[in-house]
Amino acid sequence: MAKPRGFEFWRSTLKGARYVVAPMVEQSELAWRLLSRRHGAELCYTPMLHAQVFVRDANYRRENLYSEVNQEDRPLIAQFCANDPEVFIQAALLAQDYCDAIDLNLGCPQMIAKRGHYGVFLQDEWDLLEKMIKLADEKLSVPITCKIRVFPEIEKTVKYAKMLEKAGCQLLTVHGRTKDQKGALTGIASWKHITAVREAVNIPIFANGNIQHLSDVQRCMEETGVHGVMSAEGNLHNPALFEGRSPPVWEMAEEYLEVVEKHPPCSLSCVRAHVFKLWHHTLQIHQDLREELAKAKNVAGIAEVNRQLKQRCQLMRELNFLKQLLVSLLQEEMAKDESEWTRTGLPFPHWICQPYVRPPPKDPNTENGQKASETKAVSVKRALEDSDGPNDSLSKNKQKKKARNPHKNFCPELKPKYIKCEQCGNPKGNKCVFNLCRSCCKRKAFKEVADCPVILTKSEQVSLEMFSDLIL
Repeated sequence: MAKPRGFEFWRSTLKGARYVVAPMVEQSELAWRLLSRRHGAELCYTPMLHAQVFVRDANYRRENLYSEVNQEDRPLIAQFCANDPEVFIQAALLAQDYCDAIDLNLGCPQMIAKRGHYGVFLQDEWDLLEKMIKLADEKLSVPITCKIRVFPEIEKTVKYAKMLEKAGCQLLTVHGRTKDQKGALTGIASWKHITAVREAVNIPIFANGNIQHLSDVQRCMEETGVHGVMSAEGNLHNPALFEGRSPPVWEMAEEYLEVVEKHPPCSLSCVRAHVFKLWHHTLQIHQDLREELAKAKNVAGIAEVNRQLKQRCQLMRELNFLKQLLVSLLQEEMAKDESEWTRTGLPFPHWICQPYVRPPPKDPNTENGQKASETKAVSVKRALEDSDGPNDSLSKNKQKKKARNPHKNFCPELKPKYIKCEQCGNPKGNKCVFNLCRSCCKRKAFKEVADCPVILTKSEQVSLEMFSDLIL
């Protein structure tokens, strides 16, 4: 029976999978794959397996692929890193009965891949890659797929993809970053490269890079036209990503730990790493529990740290809920009060002093009606400009004065009470010796030839002295 190829393989064997969990070293193990499938993932990869170790070490095979043939964990693609065609084929033959396809890792950019000479560090050795894929396509009973990174040049990336397709690759995952885009230099993945590859080849294409939310998945598929989208970091922080949910962290952590208990073996380092990823943001705050998680000796210890984190976060959530409820109630009261005065058409709430403006005539097209409407609008505008009361709005003139003298008080309620002039009732001069306003003080000083130097200017004082000399 001929094995399925290209789009037939994607539609039949992979069931048209669109939501894909990436192959991740010590992170996409069985328990995590089962958790991700519960929450929307349609296809998963094994962690990157070292072909040479897989061939020689039975325990390695059992721990990573042979531990449990689980029908819930299908479709599944087993990924290998390798640089020797014969070793790669031996490993693939040992794995093909436990998966639906074999993937060759041509995308790992880490230093361990550079030292071992595999992953993205083979992307310039096209003859070697062509030989490995051709041999796998001939020898294996399941399809061969590849996961690559792009070259800086789109044209070279397209040529690279075409070479892999011609050699026998039946499905290609394109990570839209270059070999050097990692760690602090990770940057944004190029979907233009992915689009160019998808348009150039005749096999299914999965996109990888920039996937943090379900909206990113949808946007990526629309912009690039790919057949599926793969998530790595986004999935580690939120395994419900493909459901479009952002559940409480403790919900995912508890469910994951339950799956770990049901499907051993699972290394403690894997479990700890997953819980660290899930609680990443919270552990920045609760440093004491971060240390406890790092020191945990078993899954039970990790579960206890998870319980304490949950307890603290639930308490904080309840406090935030009460705070939001209080704010909501206050806003409702304010909205109620606002609606009461809005219905009156007044510029301020009805408990603020403001002029009464008679309503216009019923017919708004009459000249009087228009004038009344205009009068009301002007009155409202003037009221808003002239008010410096509880709503803290100032007229433009007062705003300019306040800008020149920010410490000056413009609120009438806070201004000091003035003393009236004994003659006219206007505010008296602050330092007038006669307790008069400026005008009355001048008249009194002129008539009685008295001297009030605080009120009079220097020129006025000189004039007064000259006038006094003339009278004398």
